[in-house]
Amino acid sequence: MGIVVNFCLGIGLVAAAFLARLYSLLTSTRTAKHGGRRRTSETCHLAVFLGSGGHTSEALSLLSALDFARYSPRTYFIGEGDSLSMRKALELESLKAADATGDTRSNSRTETPYSFIVVPRARHVHQSLLTTPVTAALSLAAAVWYITLAPIVRRTSVPEVLLLNGPGTCLVLCIAAYVNRVLGLDSPRLIYVESFARVRRLSLSGKLLRPLMDRFIVQWPDLTADGRRGEYRGWLV
Repeated sequence: MGIVVNFCLGIGLVAAAFLARLYSLLTSTRTAKHGGRRRTSETCHLAVFLGSGGHTSEALSLLSALDFARYSPRTYFIGEGDSLSMRKALELESLKAADATGDTRSNSRTETPYSFIVVPRARHVHQSLLTTPVTAALSLAAAVWYITLAPIVRRTSVPEVLLLNGPGTCLVLCIAAYVNRVLGLDSPRLIYVESFARVRRLSLSGKLLRPLMDRFIVQWPDLTADGRRGEYRGWLV
């Protein structure tokens, strides 16, 4: 009986410590100020999730405005089976490479400046809600592997910035980033840009991720009318 009590007590203490750590992280996320600008000579490991369809088009439109010599290397997270998003990202990379010919910063790296990571979808289109927990768990396991475990095992860098704009798989990537934060590991800065199509109300992903983001950006002023966290930056895509 004593062993069971001690075990339950230990589990309770671990859970309490975890919740306290998570609360501390969420509080610091809400009150944190934006960091200063980097020097032009510094680079940033950028990751972005391409959510297929319009989400991919908007995400790549955001990336097209960036200086790829500064935001390098780049990691593209893509849902399983989404070959179209990968093809569009490769087209953007080709265009940027052609424009960057002669840039010494872009030529200073010997390795490929971008990579693709395919993760299982958290939920498929028209998938039953009964089976969604299973696919979501598989997606989360993959996200934790690539963001938390793989950098330790392979001794590679964790992305410094993770750009998200929906859909549901964004949530599991965000959870994986918070696993790193709870464990005190390097974690990407999380930036969510709400879809241009969302004029008056946030998407479900936006509502869920809003309190977890380091920066939450919208493209229509009505979306910040409630006074909650969010930055209106005008049309970005």
